[in-house]
Amino acid sequence: QVQLVESGGGLVQPGGSLRLSCAASGIVFSMYTMGWYRQAPGKQREWVATITNTDSTNYVDSVKGRFTISRENAKNTVYLQMNDLKLEDTAVYYCNVVGSSGSYWGQGTQVTVSS
Repeated sequence: QVQLVESGGGLVQPGGSLRLSCAASGIVFSMYTMGWYRQAPGKQREWVATITNTDSTNYVDSVKGRFTISRENAKNTVYLQMNDLKLEDTAVYYCNVVGSSGSYWGQGTQVTVSS
């Protein structure tokens, strides 16, 4: 059974930083591409960043230069380092993996950027 558990969200002022974590179980973590998505109030869920099993990364344009996705295979964990946070980064952030039997999501972690 695939499980993804996000943590690290919270309330931060504009310009601040947070690091999100997503711990995975039930998969051979090192083999899979991992992704972060977010959903702001009243908006559709959007893709934020992806890291492949060979550590190739991609980002949505709005976070390039501010967010960094990384992974630690020994801990079955993917991270999202978020710097220079903006009001528009406020959202619930979700971890995702597409496995052999489907797409899996965590429960999400709330990130609120507010002064």
